[in-house]
Amino acid sequence: MSRAFQIKNPLRVIINPEFTWYITARILFIAGLRMTPVLLGWRLYEITGSKLALGILGLAEVIPAISLALPAGVKVDKSNKHRLISFCILLYFFIMLGLMLVTSDWMRQNYSRSTIEWSIYILIFITGAVRAFTGSAFSAFMPQLVPAESLVKAISFNSMVWLIAAVIGPAVAGVMMGYTDITIAFIPVCALVGISFLFFQKIKSKPVSWQGTSKTWDGMLEGLRYVFSQKALLGAMSLDMFAVLFGGAVALLPAFATDILHVGPQGLGWLVAATYLGNFIAIAWLTSHPLKGKQGKILLYVVAGFGLCILLFAISKNFWLSFIALFASGLFDGVSVIIRGTVVQIFVPDEMRGRVSSVNSIFINSSNELGQFESGVAATAMGMVPSVIFGGCMTLLVTVITWFKAPGLRKFEY
Repeated sequence: MSRAFQIKNPLRVIINPEFTWYITARILFIAGLRMTPVLLGWRLYEITGSKLALGILGLAEVIPAISLALPAGVKVDKSNKHRLISFCILLYFFIMLGLMLVTSDWMRQNYSRSTIEWSIYILIFITGAVRAFTGSAFSAFMPQLVPAESLVKAISFNSMVWLIAAVIGPAVAGVMMGYTDITIAFIPVCALVGISFLFFQKIKSKPVSWQGTSKTWDGMLEGLRYVFSQKALLGAMSLDMFAVLFGGAVALLPAFATDILHVGPQGLGWLVAATYLGNFIAIAWLTSHPLKGKQGKILLYVVAGFGLCILLFAISKNFWLSFIALFASGLFDGVSVIIRGTVVQIFVPDEMRGRVSSVNSIFINSSNELGQFESGVAATAMGMVPSVIFGGCMTLLVTVITWFKAPGLRKFEY
């Protein structure tokens, strides 16, 4: 095979058998997990009618995810990542079985609303604890599967696969909820996670990256010190955290779908998928057309664009306009994902990946699930539409402040 042909086929370098198994297992795993917010959000709003309940759902997951993130990062660096990920996937499988039970019609007929509600919160709390380890472990394990010169392409490809799953999962969940019932809809969730576990076993274990003797507390501090010493990395994480913390409207989508847009669970599934579809298209484009310079300034521009899309979504009363607004927000967020992901993977040494990924997960969890709680509280206090308008405005304000107060990020390039 000619060298010219190899250059024209860059994926040939990174799709070795183990990376292929990794990607296959990951897309099944993520598709199953991304079905659950649609199923749980719809069921929870159906039985409670409470926007605050949707916020508490996010809080239940974020408390353990943030609390355990730093020690989890140390554990990931010190552990056999393959074995740790396998154990976590297996735990997720049993948790999904539990969620299938507590959301079933049998539970509604035999137990009170509060029992079902709190059962969901408890199981989601457990997923938050498992997630603290899973996210960092997946992130730290992937670079061990590909050659160093192909890492950037592998990061983009991995992000694309994640987003394919994130689009398919909610869409399938919405359709199944519309035409079947929630118990049947949970069957493919459990099946996808279970098959993911089996496929992941096709990958061989890798050597432990960090052979250090630091205690857990010292290892946590090393991860924090590293992140805070890298101004561009810290700035990118912080900007994303505050933007999504205030600007995320995903938590309220069941309420928007029901009370404003008047669509069923199928419409909700597509609204949830819209952002991820935009993410996917942006990342697919950037995989073949990588950014060349001024990445810090571009990051600020796309976060501002994300905030404007959230404002458009807030005032929309038309399903398709709302879909387009969320889709566009996903396009902007996709660019942000590539910039942040590249910074984390390229500039972090292998022995620090677990701990830095855990710090990154704190920022991500703070913005996503804590943002979900903030959305629920704000919607309860201010009203649903005003709360999302407020969030969009705060995203724009954070971007403006960052532009002037963080010149290092604005001038950052890689």
